[in-house]
Amino acid sequence: MATPVTATELKKELAIMEPTQIVAREGENPEMEKKADTFVEGLLKARHENHEEREGAKASVDQLALDLQKEAARQSEMLKQPIRALSERSKDGGEVANSLIDLKMQVEELDPNKVDLEPGWFTRMLGRLPGIGSPLKRYFTKYESAQTVIAAIVRSLELGRDTLKRDNVTLKEDQKRMREMTHKLSEAVKLAQMIDQKLEYKLSREISPTDPKAAFVKEELLFVLRQRVMDLQQQLAVNLQGVLATEMIIRNNNELARGVDRALGVTINALQVAVTVALALANQKLVLDKVTQLNATTSNLIAGTAQRLRTQGVEIHKQAASTMLDVNALKSAFNDIKMAMHEISDFRQKALPQMASTIVEMDKLAADAEASVKKMEEGNKAKPTIVIDVSPT
Repeated sequence: MATPVTATELKKELAIMEPTQIVAREGENPEMEKKADTFVEGLLKARHENHEEREGAKASVDQLALDLQKEAARQSEMLKQPIRALSERSKDGGEVANSLIDLKMQVEELDPNKVDLEPGWFTRMLGRLPGIGSPLKRYFTKYESAQTVIAAIVRSLELGRDTLKRDNVTLKEDQKRMREMTHKLSEAVKLAQMIDQKLEYKLSREISPTDPKAAFVKEELLFVLRQRVMDLQQQLAVNLQGVLATEMIIRNNNELARGVDRALGVTINALQVAVTVALALANQKLVLDKVTQLNATTSNLIAGTAQRLRTQGVEIHKQAASTMLDVNALKSAFNDIKMAMHEISDFRQKALPQMASTIVEMDKLAADAEASVKKMEEGNKAKPTIVIDVSPT
């Protein structure tokens, strides 16, 4: 960006002279001296006793370069624009400045460094909800919606840049007119100063101090003439200030227009590249995460298998190096079996007499039962000896 130029440097560059530095010098401009001589002779021809001639001479001095001063005060073409446009442009630096600020804010809003593109458990849960999506998807949806805003800002910047260029065309015309007017006003100041010098010369050399005309020249002509010189110098100062201010505005407009071109040619393209790179990096990160998770899962599986292989291998070798059954359990089982067999032997030996007695008793019972059965069978075989007929007679 170019370094701002100070007013002093700009005056030097544009060769602008302060109004107080403008001095009429004898012999510098013979044609101007001739005009001054003619004007002074006309003023001094006026008779003091003739009121009409005296007022005419006074009016001639009073209206010296008055038309030129009115022309210098003519309005700029910029002032012909509607006041609404002037008020809109004056808000916070104008349309172009506001558009550049809006563009800066939009670019910062789309900065991927400010967006969490790696969802955690909470964002993953939100990502499953309808209309939410992943942070990456939301980011690029935001980018797509911002494209409309950025496009509007770009159009505003282009319109603002064109407005600045049109303003510069108008300002250059105004500046050209003011530079021409500066030369005319400078010549008018020199002419008035030369008339002042010639009147002073007449008062000191040709008009007696006691002559009533001397008072008229001093009070009615020379006093008014010097008022006109001061007015012209002030008008010249205002005009020169306008030249400087216009030059600064033109240069600032050119610089701002170049800033708009840089923003349109570089900033927008850089934004596109930044978002494209962000998308590529996000996709790259997704693949990297999958590969990392796969490697971690595989490593954990291998580590777990190796751990189980180690544990089970040791157990197998321990089992192979030891007996299949517990010796103490076998000993206890054999003792139990021996005790059971001994108890059974003792039971059988003790049960033999009881069993013999039981057998005898059972034989006796069986004999008694057999006798009873035989009596029952003989009773069943007996037939009736007396038969009676019970049928009706």
